[in-house]
Amino acid sequence: MNPNAEYDVIVYGATGYTGRLVAEYLAQRYGVGGDVKWAMAGRSAAKLAQVRDEMGLPAETPLIVADADDPASLDAMVRRGKAIVTTVGPYQLYGDSLVAACVAAGTDCLDLSGEPNWMAKVIGEYDAAAKASGARIVHSCGFDSIPFELGVYFAEETAKARLGAYVPRVKGRIRGMQGGLSGGTAASGAATMAAIQKDPSLGMLMMNPFALTPGFQGPEQPAGMTVEHDADVGADVGPFMMAVINTKNVHRSNALQGHPWGTDFKYDEMSIVVPGAPTEFTGMGPGGPKPGEGPSKAEREAGFYDIVFIGIAEDGRKVKVSVKGDRDPGYGSTSKMLAEAAICLVRDAKTAPGGVWTPGAVMGSRLIERLEANAGLTFAVEG
Repeated sequence: MNPNAEYDVIVYGATGYTGRLVAEYLAQRYGVGGDVKWAMAGRSAAKLAQVRDEMGLPAETPLIVADADDPASLDAMVRRGKAIVTTVGPYQLYGDSLVAACVAAGTDCLDLSGEPNWMAKVIGEYDAAAKASGARIVHSCGFDSIPFELGVYFAEETAKARLGAYVPRVKGRIRGMQGGLSGGTAASGAATMAAIQKDPSLGMLMMNPFALTPGFQGPEQPAGMTVEHDADVGADVGPFMMAVINTKNVHRSNALQGHPWGTDFKYDEMSIVVPGAPTEFTGMGPGGPKPGEGPSKAEREAGFYDIVFIGIAEDGRKVKVSVKGDRDPGYGSTSKMLAEAAICLVRDAKTAPGGVWTPGAVMGSRLIERLEANAGLTFAVEG
């Protein structure tokens, strides 16, 4: 962390769809010039001022001009912040220079990446340097993959308390979800597909649950690719589109913590199949939103998610916990999670060492407490 920095958090990409939501949340929850010092950053001073005025923020709201194509501007920005939260994606196209600047300066960096090909590249290229400089690079600080990674963490801690030990098997099951897709998410998916077409080996990486645990390959995992009956939830379950990302982050989290859940740990995610119930994102496919677009305020506030996690011990005993969010997963809830993860990192996890982290591995229960207190998430033991 960059302890003597001017700002706790700098929102890089504050004029974009998701970045603006993060700035709005920080303004509403913490005010401007209050206990949490934060600033808005982007490529254009004029656009930053316009967005600040449209949000009704005071003229003294700090604005910082920085551009991914201008390394000097990025270097200047990262020296001013303890943590940079970046919504400027696709990260595989625009993220490298910011990570490099943060690692060099010892500044924390948090993103919303659901791009495992880029995350694997960052781990390979920057993990050692981040450990040396003290920078904490924390990927996937939104719906990719905080509710899932922390859901598994919470299930495991519940199992240890109730059953006396961590369990080698956890299931994640989406009971309900409603939300929209933004143009930025669609662009990230398109960039990943284009990268795979250029380099087919990336397709193998996308299919490997242990793609983010270099040097460790765990046991074969449940495929989760066909509809099947799951007695633990009393319903049929089917494939979940984000499992390919979340499972990798869960296995990396286990590895970063020293494999407390075992080197034979198994995890999968599936959606409960309920005819007519909202269980997937809307806005996918041709004619979907363009970058900078996304769900309306009413749609974000009408959104929700409800995920259950079942931990299963070797002797068959089980625990059941849930994670729920009070806004649409991709944007209303994600913007709050990203902001609170950054504040948690610089306020509550000051002593955590540098490196490329997952949110749960570096912040754990401290992040759960902050998300429950401020971000509309609930973690509950159900059985």
